[in-house]
Amino acid sequence: MLRRKLLVKSLMAPAILTAVGVSACTVQRMQPMAASATVVDDHMSHMTAEELHGPMVAEGPADMNQQGHEGLPASAVTAAARLKASPRHGEWVKIPWGGGANDSLMAWVVYPKASAKAPVVVVVHEIFGLSTWVQSVADQAAADGFIAIAPDLLSRVRGGPSNVTLADSTARRLVAGVDIPTRNLGITAVANYAMMLPSAQQKYAVIGYCWGGTTVWAHAVNGGVKGYSGGVAFYGGFPYLNPGTPASGTTAAIPGTVNADSMAKIKAPVMLLNGSGDARIGATMPAIDSLMKSMKKNYTGTNYPGAIHGFLRAQDDPATGATAAETQAANLAATKDAWPKTVAFLKKQLK
Repeated sequence: MLRRKLLVKSLMAPAILTAVGVSACTVQRMQPMAASATVVDDHMSHMTAEELHGPMVAEGPADMNQQGHEGLPASAVTAAARLKASPRHGEWVKIPWGGGANDSLMAWVVYPKASAKAPVVVVVHEIFGLSTWVQSVADQAAADGFIAIAPDLLSRVRGGPSNVTLADSTARRLVAGVDIPTRNLGITAVANYAMMLPSAQQKYAVIGYCWGGTTVWAHAVNGGVKGYSGGVAFYGGFPYLNPGTPASGTTAAIPGTVNADSMAKIKAPVMLLNGSGDARIGATMPAIDSLMKSMKKNYTGTNYPGAIHGFLRAQDDPATGATAAETQAANLAATKDAWPKTVAFLKKQLK
């Protein structure tokens, strides 16, 4: 795993704002899930062996000269070069978790090059933690006009805030220890920090990937805090499901279903972007679409043909297998549709 090769700004200035945030931070309101719902967050169970390697960033002169496709987030291979060449100001900040907790989490914040005040976009990482790739996604969101902040939601379980990239295996092991209330608290903490910046508007949206995509759904169910305007879940499953019924000697098994009581709590718009290669999430999309429409929720879902779980990170990076070229093309096509669609969604909801 490539260590982040960025100039880390002094934490003294952010610390001043952090100190203000301790007293001004709004406590996250928690909404209990329906008694019949089961939290499902088994992201590792539906990922291929190749996908479980995570956002591997290759080093070397050729790779460091590649910056990916203009106007789109970088891929895993091109993320480091994109960050190194970015003209935008990015810095590490240490932020109180809030909600009565005394500890802090680390976050990467990137500012757009604009004179007008900008709305906030919270970028939630995958099961691999706050990687170089996630930082590069935040950088692209800032390029598109938002104050982007990416929290390290593993800060607590890793022993405290740090800007050191975790190894994939370590992050995957630790991520199971971060429950949904903790994720919501972390998102609220960084959203409040960013919305209190002098250059910010008091509105925020959340985008996330894989584990972070499920976190987007959970935050939508929870309702966020004042200013929350919607979320985009990239290949993130709905976290609250009704348990299925096992088969008996005379009856067939009944699959689990999306929990309607949890979904009914969603007030802000949500968009789900998935690759058809992720059949687990794809299987729930018709039910999600039907329920959200019947409840008159603002929802759109797209299941891109041939794209894999993690298509935005993979894009057309070198891959293995007989259909590698075909898969790369599908991933890139999905990315070229999904990112502009995401930016349009954010601009509409954040106005």
